[in-house]
Amino acid sequence: MPRLLTALATAAALALPTLATAQDMNPNVAARHAVMDVLAYNLGQIGGMAQGRMPYDAAVASTAANNIYHLSMLDISPMFPEGTDNATTEGSRALPAIWTDMDGFNARWAALQTAAEAMKDAAGTDLASLQGAMGGLGGACGACHQTYRQPQ
Repeated sequence: MPRLLTALATAAALALPTLATAQDMNPNVAARHAVMDVLAYNLGQIGGMAQGRMPYDAAVASTAANNIYHLSMLDISPMFPEGTDNATTEGSRALPAIWTDMDGFNARWAALQTAAEAMKDAAGTDLASLQGAMGGLGGACGACHQTYRQPQ
């Protein structure tokens, strides 16, 4: 429970600046941006370790992996109402393909959940375990982004 509270507190802390600067943004879009920002932050922690850009720290890796896992368990469907794609909503990079292939989109989110669980179990063990789980987690993120997110 403390880890869930930590994840939620982190999400809230990172979301507040986003929400404050996006007063005119659809609240569903702002919420999903906040979730994705917190996912990216935590992925950056374990990705940096996996790539050798920062030293492996079991406690940091475990916390980041647990945060990713708990975020992946969110029901994000309310954050993706019709009419909030990149063609109709300023600041959105969500492609219309989400709404024409919601089953595929949900399957990709489920794949993230599976990969996040594997990372949660591996991250605090040792660097080799973290690196071994990284491919699945990065692959899950990338598969969704390639299909459902407008490139920058």
